[in-house]
Parts: sequence; C-alpha cells; structure tokens
Amino acid sequence: METLKIEGVIIKRLPTQQITETFKKRDFILETKDEKYPQKIKFELTQDKTDLLDDVTKPTPATIYFNIRGREYTNDKNEVKYFVSLNAWKIETTPELKEIPAAIIKETPVITSGFPDELPF
Repeated sequence: METLKIEGVIIKRLPTQQITETFKKRDFILETKDEKYPQKIKFELTQDKTDLLDDVTKPTPATIYFNIRGREYTNDKNEVKYFVSLNAWKIETTPELKEIPAAIIKETPVITSGFPDELPF
C-alpha cells in the first residue's frame, strides 16, 4: 500500500485509552488547510505511538503519515457492520511561524499603467 500523508493543524488531542490490558489507543483531530471547506478528521494512534502527541499542547501545524484500517464486526443481532479508522504512525510537527511585528509589515504600492483593464503586474 502507498504511504498516505496529509497536512493540517492538530486542533485537539484526546487522552490515551487503555482498551485492554495489552492494547491502548489515543485519538486526535486534524483540521485540513488550504481547502475551500477545511475538514476536521479523526486519527488514532495505537500502542507505543500514543506518546507521539505528548509534546503537542496547543494547535500545531503537522504532517500526518497514516494507514487506512478496516474491520468487520457482527453485532448481537447478527448484523454485519464495517468500520474504517485512520491509523497514524508518524507525526512531523512544523515549527510555528513567529509573529512579525506590525512595524515591519509595509503596504506594497500597486503600480498601474493608467489603463483600467490592465492588471498591475
């Protein structure tokens, strides 16, 4: 399977859950960026990967590497259900940009040739 990755901002991390004596998981939410309609996507980390979020304490830009996992479940009524999870295995956080002092930001003048139909570049 091809390596899947997505960029966005980690906006929420949930506590680690001890599901069984030998299995633990941790969910987090990534908000996509650079889209007309940003999406909030739930990912999960399992086992030793749950500590990848320990240093993330505020919204943080990141690249998430993940696998798609699917499973079948038959409930008590003998109905078959299918579940999909996005299992993250690597998180690369992006250093946050430092705020630029307002005094450094200057307006760039728009240069036109005097013709209203022309673009200024």
